[in-house]
Amino acid sequence: MSAHEGAGRDVRPLRRPRPWLRALALALAFAVPAPAIAATPAANNDDMMAAPPVAAPRPGYHADVLAHDPVMIRQGDTWYLFITGPGVSVYSSKDLRTWKAEPPVFAKIPAWAYEIVPGFNGHIWAPDISEHDGTYYLYYSISSGGKNTSAIGVATNTTLDPADPAFAWVDHGIVVRSVPHRDMWNAIDGQLVEDADGTPWLAFGSFWGGLKLARLGEDRLALAQPQEWHTLAKRERSILADDATPEPGAIEAPFIFQRDGWYYLFVSWDHCCRGAKSDYRIMVGRSRELTGPYLDREGRRMDQGGATEVLRGTARWPGPGHNSAYTFDGKDYLVFHAYDVEDGGRPKLKVLPIAWEAGGWPQVDASAL
Repeated sequence: MSAHEGAGRDVRPLRRPRPWLRALALALAFAVPAPAIAATPAANNDDMMAAPPVAAPRPGYHADVLAHDPVMIRQGDTWYLFITGPGVSVYSSKDLRTWKAEPPVFAKIPAWAYEIVPGFNGHIWAPDISEHDGTYYLYYSISSGGKNTSAIGVATNTTLDPADPAFAWVDHGIVVRSVPHRDMWNAIDGQLVEDADGTPWLAFGSFWGGLKLARLGEDRLALAQPQEWHTLAKRERSILADDATPEPGAIEAPFIFQRDGWYYLFVSWDHCCRGAKSDYRIMVGRSRELTGPYLDREGRRMDQGGATEVLRGTARWPGPGHNSAYTFDGKDYLVFHAYDVEDGGRPKLKVLPIAWEAGGWPQVDASAL
């Protein structure tokens, strides 16, 4: 009962309130608004570089998964999802629809990360997961928004099952590093891919001079010597642009998918991480050789600005991007994030089937977002 309601019914002379009533009134005044404030999502989450959203702990399996930069792999009857997050966030699933949170890859951030990025916030970006000869390789990125002060590291494990006694991530440190004013490329968004001979390569890059491909050594833990590099894709960038700035040339997140003798290079154009204001979209080109050149549907080279659009956002789900692609049980899937305008612009996991035109170009139904 409020003070005004009490005054409306009490016609006797006003008396000094009792101390316990005053304390109760103050407690109610401060307590009542709290649930509404706590339940209100951020207006847009449009600065995720500086303040990335973090999923609240939830037991059990859920279809609604907060996710940036998702990649996945199957071990036995379980799929494991790795995403950008504190120490690299991990989820598991039995059906590709609902997911359960697992322990992060790193309970403690590798010390070298703070040497590369002083003040690093612990959010490790853009993981990539693969398996070779019984060992799982996780590539991950250490960086800060808008700078190519970055590095890609790698950790290994012999199992992805946290209940397995052999479960233990071993960090092997830096694979490749970029430095402002020295490099016109950015060492983030790595993906391991093998050529026709089984030779491992690392595709990576973001903005600046575009996306690169570098050959790895046989142990997959470092670049091969002598080094071999190729440019996969880029967008137009003025020679007058400051070397230390990423813009223009908004392209990142290469993922190479093999099908029917083609290497398909999926990339993300434009901008992530701005919540409902994100304009990310997924583009593609293809090549008969892993090293390229990759051509779009009209025959334009991706290393000269070409690319064919696969998926752009909708009013409900803007900014689809940073995709990976897989074949599971004979079906092809595009895995990516998009931003939920009905939940403060937070990034959410999306897994959609890929259809293929007669000419061999991928199609994804935007209405299924």
